[in-house]
Amino acid sequence: MNASSFSASLLLILSSSVALAETPAPAPASAQKAVLVTGASTGIGRKVTEQLAAEGYFVYAGARKDKDLAELDAIENVQAVRLDVTKPDEIAAAVKTITEANRGLYGLVNNAGVAVSGPMMQSSEEDFHYVMDVNVYGPYRVTKAFAPLIIEAKGRVTTISSISGILSSPTLGIYSMSKHAIEAFGDSLAGELAPLGVTVSLVEPGNFNSEIGATAAARAGVSSLAGDRSKYPEPDAVAKAVQHALFDANPKRRYMVVPAQSEAELTIRKAIEELVQLNKGHAHSYDRDALVEMLDAELAE
Repeated sequence: MNASSFSASLLLILSSSVALAETPAPAPASAQKAVLVTGASTGIGRKVTEQLAAEGYFVYAGARKDKDLAELDAIENVQAVRLDVTKPDEIAAAVKTITEANRGLYGLVNNAGVAVSGPMMQSSEEDFHYVMDVNVYGPYRVTKAFAPLIIEAKGRVTTISSISGILSSPTLGIYSMSKHAIEAFGDSLAGELAPLGVTVSLVEPGNFNSEIGATAAARAGVSSLAGDRSKYPEPDAVAKAVQHALFDANPKRRYMVVPAQSEAELTIRKAIEELVQLNKGHAHSYDRDALVEMLDAELAE
């Protein structure tokens, strides 16, 4: 099958999934737009939930623990939904709950994520699976399950990646691998869903305060102080980027959101370093003028 035939088949399959899915009748244009946020109990997910709810959007807030579900339910414009992204039965139940609510679903924020730290050659396969199951399979499972509702609404999918999706640092190799995978996920998904009216974005935070470090420390059996991220700013800027990706008339494919110029420089320099490595010393290398011309063309976009 050639590329054009494959693309045509893909569109037919996706369109058919919408037609066959038991989705509610389209909500009126004036209705409150609804968004699902995974991993909404703390950190970036909680900030996104609070930001969107305060702006008048209706948020289905995914969480796993009873205490977190109760706290989220107490927020105006928020309905907590029990949702572990590694459990297909909970994902299916969440689809049923949101479908039966008859609001539709305009936006999905794939935020749930975990990390482990340590040299890859000393890490267990169990830890590797743990990170990939949440950070990579999780967004895949959830997006696939909710795709008919998102396509019906011609909505948006936003996935929380990381500058670790560009950088690859020692002792965070497994986490970086998962975020590199999410970068590919976002790009491929954008190409597949654009013809169906769905926009896909990636938000790539730098260092912000969250519970991900404490969770990693607890899993490793070390002091929670080792994973303390309270010295970093609250992720308000990340929440604003997510809102822009979901609702602005001109959303970006990528939103790098970092609290310090040094993090931005490190990430951009790494992208440039890889470009130079890709271009270096082969039969089809480009000279400096050609590279600058390519850069100018992208900047003009």
